[in-house]
Amino acid sequence: MRLTSFTDYGLRMLMRMASTPERAYSTAELAEEFDLSRNHLAKIMQHLARAGLIETRRGGGGGALLARKPSDIRLGAVVRSLEEDHVLVECLGAGGNSCVIDGRCHLKARMRSAEAAFFADLDRASLADIALDPTQAR
Repeated sequence: MRLTSFTDYGLRMLMRMASTPERAYSTAELAEEFDLSRNHLAKIMQHLARAGLIETRRGGGGGALLARKPSDIRLGAVVRSLEEDHVLVECLGAGGNSCVIDGRCHLKARMRSAEAAFFADLDRASLADIALDPTQAR
C-alpha cells in the first residue's frame, strides 16, 4: 500500500507534536522543519483538526496541539482519516467501479484482506510509539 504525501506529512506532523504534547506548534515552524509550503501544511492541519486529532488556537501563544494523549491516538485511525478518499484498488471504493471483470475476480477479496491486515497492524500502535525523540529535534 502506498500512502499519499498528505498522509505522510500528517503523520510526520503528529510525530513531532507527540514528542512534546504540551507544546503548541505553529504552521510556520512545522512547514520549515518539513520543508513544506505553509499552505499545504495548513490544509493538513485543518483536516487533522476536523478529525478531532489536534486543536488549533489563534493569536500569541497559539498553534496546534494534540487533542488527546499520544497513547490514546491509534495509527490506524490516523491513516484511515487522512486516506479517507483513497482506496487500495478501484473495486474496493464506494462507487464508480469500471472493472470489466468485477463479480468474477478473486483478487478483490485478497486486496480487502490485505488492507484489513494493514490497518489491524497500525491499530496495534499509538502515536506515542512513534513520537520523535524531543532531544533530537531540529
